[in-house]
Amino acid sequence: MQTIFRSVTLVLLVTAALGGCQRLGQVGKTPAFTPVEASNEFFALNTTPMPEETARVSATRQASLWSGSRGSLLGDRRAATRGDILTVVIEINDKAEISNTTDRSRAGSDTMGIPQMFGIPQRVDNKLPDGASMANAYQTNSKSSYEGSGSVARKEKLTLRVAATVLDRLPNGAMRIQGSQEVRVNFEVRELVVTGFVRPEDVTRQNEVTYDKIAGARIAYGGRGQITDVQQPRIGQQVSDILLPF
Repeated sequence: MQTIFRSVTLVLLVTAALGGCQRLGQVGKTPAFTPVEASNEFFALNTTPMPEETARVSATRQASLWSGSRGSLLGDRRAATRGDILTVVIEINDKAEISNTTDRSRAGSDTMGIPQMFGIPQRVDNKLPDGASMANAYQTNSKSSYEGSGSVARKEKLTLRVAATVLDRLPNGAMRIQGSQEVRVNFEVRELVVTGFVRPEDVTRQNEVTYDKIAGARIAYGGRGQITDVQQPRIGQQVSDILLPF
């Protein structure tokens, strides 16, 4: 038991020391932005269009009297190929209320006696203490009741817009998109990440798509910096909450 306690204590001390060193390196500094050059959006923007997409655009230009390029008056400016950019509109206003009430009760009674049985109860009564009789051998009463109630109330509201990049075009035509945004105010960075799959026909003429039309949508909204750092429990406390059985 002492060996286990020492091992747990050593792990907590090492974890706390490593976390402390990392945090000490950020003292007096603003949180750094995530490098854009290492993101999936950067690699998608730096790749050339797919050969079949280039061929389709060339064929459109040759077959039409009007220019089919996106810069023309009648050109389609909606995102369609790898590296294109579209706007994701996030307007979440969810509200859920659940209320349950349970009421249950049960009552029971049981009485048994032997007033007459070949005169045996009378003979037994003579040997019983005063006041005792076989006429009422036993009597039981039972009663149970249960009441339970529960309620859940949840409300979320989020309104954001973020530019996303088409990372890939799947064989069925769906586009895999990813968008990220970081805004730093003083010593706090607000982060927004959106990923998922979009059908080209769900992209509007304004080159926008709403979050409810994104399949497998993953939306993360959070931050990092001094305010978030204060709100989070220390690393040692998180580890101890997991390992300690009490």
